[in-house]
Amino acid sequence: MTIYSEIAHNRFKTYLIFGLFLFLFTGFFYVIGLSYGNANIYALMGFVIAFASSVGSYFYSDKIVLKTTRARPATKEEFFDLFTVTENLAIASGIPMPKVYVIDDPSPNAFATGRNPKHAVVCATTGLLQILNRSELEGVIAHELSHIRNYDILVSTITAVLVGTIGLTADWIMRSFWWRGSSDRDNNKSPITFVLLIVALIITPIVATLIQLAVSRRREYLADASGALLTRNPLGLANALEKIDAYPRGVQSASSSTAHLFFASPFKKGDRASWFTNLFSTHPPTAKRIEILRSM
Repeated sequence: MTIYSEIAHNRFKTYLIFGLFLFLFTGFFYVIGLSYGNANIYALMGFVIAFASSVGSYFYSDKIVLKTTRARPATKEEFFDLFTVTENLAIASGIPMPKVYVIDDPSPNAFATGRNPKHAVVCATTGLLQILNRSELEGVIAHELSHIRNYDILVSTITAVLVGTIGLTADWIMRSFWWRGSSDRDNNKSPITFVLLIVALIITPIVATLIQLAVSRRREYLADASGALLTRNPLGLANALEKIDAYPRGVQSASSSTAHLFFASPFKKGDRASWFTNLFSTHPPTAKRIEILRSM
């Protein structure tokens, strides 16, 4: 598979995710409408919300992700190595210089976001800049720039926003439903409708997460290989992975909807949602990634 076919494949994934999201969200609201006696109206409402979220995530997903991770712009004066490494590798890879952001967090990690190479962002934690030397930092940034070149960031960022939207909506509806009172539920709903609503509230976020996890692990291996090719130094990336994996704490501002964006899993043992992330991780095993890089 060539880089061009991989880009085309990722663009197709974007349209597929949009379609699945529209179907899932509309069906979710239809089931809610059955509970309230206005299924068609609720289905239309769900479609409108899903469509608006899809369009909004395409144009504003990078800003949403940066806001939720509490990232801030990085200046060349304050973060010289990060800025110059990103600048040099962007020139070498033939893409425009992305915007550079940092997260004030001691846990080492990084991610890229945006909808295309012209509207891209590279973000690193302050912890990453403290524990990595320049060669290792080059490996991590080259990996993230490879995601930008391969259009992985479009798929990943849009998925993060849409999955987050479904999760927040399901949580809000669940809370409002239970707070309405048992008498109202008993007077207006059949037991079958009640069961369907509960199942939808439980299953829909899980299905949304599975869509997120369907973003293949192969993109990480591809970005590792592309990054190593760009720097001509696979050992730098392998050493960076070892240091990041050895750090005991996760990224505090990371969530289950943004975890797949990061260079390595932002969760550690004992962190919230770590058991679920480890079970259905979008990241390949770190040991396997290091093994492949050291064999290059």
